[in-house]
Amino acid sequence: MRHYISLFALLLSVLFGGAATAQERAWVQIEAQPTLGQAEERARAYAAAFSDVAGFRMASGWYVIALGPYDPDSALARLRELRRDNLIPRDSFVANGDQYRDAFWPIGQDPATQPLISLAPAMTEPAIDPVIELVTEPAIEPIISATPEPIVEPQETLADAQRAEAALSSDARKDLQSALQWFGFYDSAIDGAFGRGTRASMAAWQEANGHEATGVMTTQQREQIIADRRAIIAELGLETVVEQEAGIEITLPLALVSFDHYEPPFVHFGEKDNSGLRVVLISEPGDRATLRGLYDILQTLAVIPQGGERSITNSGFTINAANDDLASYVYAELSGGLIKGYMVVWTPKAADKAARSLAAMQASFKTIGGRALDPGLVSLDDAQRRSLMSGMEVRKPRLSRSGFFVSATGDVLTTVEALQSCGRITLDRDIEATITTQDAALGLAVLTPTKQLAPRFVAAFKADDLRVGTEVALAGYSYEDALPSPTLTYGAVEDTTGLAGETGIARLSLSSLPGDAGGPVVDGTGAVLGMLMPSAAQGSRVLPGEVSFLSTATSITTMLAAAGITPALATRQATLPPEDLTDLATSMTVLVSCWN
Repeated sequence: MRHYISLFALLLSVLFGGAATAQERAWVQIEAQPTLGQAEERARAYAAAFSDVAGFRMASGWYVIALGPYDPDSALARLRELRRDNLIPRDSFVANGDQYRDAFWPIGQDPATQPLISLAPAMTEPAIDPVIELVTEPAIEPIISATPEPIVEPQETLADAQRAEAALSSDARKDLQSALQWFGFYDSAIDGAFGRGTRASMAAWQEANGHEATGVMTTQQREQIIADRRAIIAELGLETVVEQEAGIEITLPLALVSFDHYEPPFVHFGEKDNSGLRVVLISEPGDRATLRGLYDILQTLAVIPQGGERSITNSGFTINAANDDLASYVYAELSGGLIKGYMVVWTPKAADKAARSLAAMQASFKTIGGRALDPGLVSLDDAQRRSLMSGMEVRKPRLSRSGFFVSATGDVLTTVEALQSCGRITLDRDIEATITTQDAALGLAVLTPTKQLAPRFVAAFKADDLRVGTEVALAGYSYEDALPSPTLTYGAVEDTTGLAGETGIARLSLSSLPGDAGGPVVDGTGAVLGMLMPSAAQGSRVLPGEVSFLSTATSITTMLAAAGITPALATRQATLPPEDLTDLATSMTVLVSCWN
């Protein structure tokens, strides 16, 4: 009998030894990512929950995350257990690791060399006659194939799902609606009534998750969405924050941010552990003018990119801004003399978490207590204020000069000095513009706004009528972007040519500042005699402060005509009252800003 046993063992070794060796290690494969960085991030997250997380580069170039190694029976048992408890994705499966190459997790270790984890009880050989066993032994098949099939769980029929749903409590039905809302599939009342809207949202969720869109979720599907929400809430650390000083209640991702400081009207929550995300609560007393001012100020901050959508009404505003390096979302509302809201800022690496966090914040935000943040809550010197506002600095242009409207559609004449090495050009701070034409010899340039404008006043030129002694007024942004509107400076024509007799320019007795360059010079009737030139146009000479120069109307109208713009000619003969002259000159003047 022992002779038969030895022969039988030898036969098994010859026939099945290779298959047994290839399958002695098995893994529960739970996820694959296209890049190493993404895979390491996911492996780190799984490692917080499981002690046997492993990561490999696959032959295909993707990066796989798995649990193990197990013996085959233990791998199957582990897969069933974890899928039953909704702790791993439903499409997880058992793999033999044939496609696994270099290990990347745990860092510095090779999990393929670790001892097998065995969850199955040890098998003992039955005491039976070996010869009979040889005759009745069934064909041995590998437990795992190179491309294993996922375990198929029994599925409820539609009728089964309807019966299970009917047995749900009111709280369970509301919780399901809340989960559907949390993932963006449902936007109606959380009332536990499964009407047309709830059915449509269930079908949308089913379709998005690869299920048949019946509009009735099975028990397994309900468990899946609840477990998914619970897992994300835990990952983000979503908790309700009641900010008494600001009078705001909101759900914040406290695994990603933590309270930093007050800086009225802001409450800052800085990023935690380099999460790439931060939150700012907004709270201040105010009216419509305050709301509009806040809207304008926020858009000058470095954390609010220029690109994206903006919307403002009398009762609130939203800003949804983004560029390649940063994204931000701002919401504010005006009610009962109080302005409340929030701002979320994130980097590209935090985009997914930011989207989940923002959804929770939008769903939970509410004002409480009928109070706003006290402007005197903290007392800071300038150095402390700059330190606390790091990253919230006001975005400023590299330089600003003046310009003025030369067409009814908003074309603007300015000096070429304002346009040197600009990443972007704006008119009146927030209107994008492009260079239509420029003449470096004359120092003139024409800008066209990206959207058509309707200026109140357009320059009307008086050519070939420049006289020495004519009293003039210059409209310009003397202090660049420091003041909200242009100022008027008065002077007179000193000569109809330059200091060296140059034609096309005239000398003025008028004290100007760098920001005035590009502004219109008008006479008492409001006619434009020319454009103020930068002081550098006269070379390196140090001239008296009251000496300025203009490019004449004749030079300007010739250039405009060549650019396809028909210049308006002055016809008014009577002198305007001072207030009317100021209104006309300043209304046609534009702030031209050059940004990096």
